[in-house]
Amino acid sequence: MSLKIDTREVAHVTILDITGRIVLGDEIGDLRDAVHSLVADGKKKIILNLAGVEYIDSSGVGELVSCYTTVRNAGGELKLLNLTQKVQDVLYVTKLYTVFDIKDDEFTAVKSFDYFFAK
Repeated sequence: MSLKIDTREVAHVTILDITGRIVLGDEIGDLRDAVHSLVADGKKKIILNLAGVEYIDSSGVGELVSCYTTVRNAGGELKLLNLTQKVQDVLYVTKLYTVFDIKDDEFTAVKSFDYFFAK
């Protein structure tokens, strides 16, 4: 199953709804291209909605970290939303849950970019 990425905007925050498997190959290339094009367009508030991701391999995890670094280096923020159990397990095993800002619902994720609300 290939990776499907839908882009939408909510209150000046760009949300990528990702469905499929984040694995070595075209899939991580698609994710990389999507995030890089958002950064190139000046989008600095990005949420990756992983509710439809059924599997992620080590290359996919590496690409998540790469996307996070790209957005941070551009002065933006990248957050993860709606992790499936498998993705959550991988992030816990790799201790990356301490790196990413992970949210469970879209409203909280979008509002967390508003620093007055987040504090």
